[in-house]
Amino acid sequence: QVQLVEHGGGLVQAGGSLRLSCAASGRLFDSCAMGWLRQAPGNEREFVAAISWSGSSTYYSDSVKGRFIISGDKDKNTLFLQMSSLKLEDTGVYYCATNLRGLAVISAAEYEYWGQGTQVTVSS
Repeated sequence: QVQLVEHGGGLVQAGGSLRLSCAASGRLFDSCAMGWLRQAPGNEREFVAAISWSGSSTYYSDSVKGRFIISGDKDKNTLFLQMSSLKLEDTGVYYCATNLRGLAVISAAEYEYWGQGTQVTVSS
């Protein structure tokens, strides 16, 4: 069992930056992946970024590549998402999630445990 709690959402102007964090309780194995996914009103939940908990691989959606950086602190069981050059379309609820098998990380359906989400609102 893994419990996830996100922090760091808020209101930011376009072009600004935010850093999200996700504290995980429970054991995370190197074989798993941790991801950030988001959901805008009226849209399906979409993949943003993921990292293999071994730290060997990172994955990004095309829409955030070059602007967002995902990282993890294994000692503190904490996942981060540094978001820069934020755009209006980045607005949504951001969820931290665990993919225990570390496979198909771009698919929301492959994540077993989810946090409660944190709201990110980008204004013009």
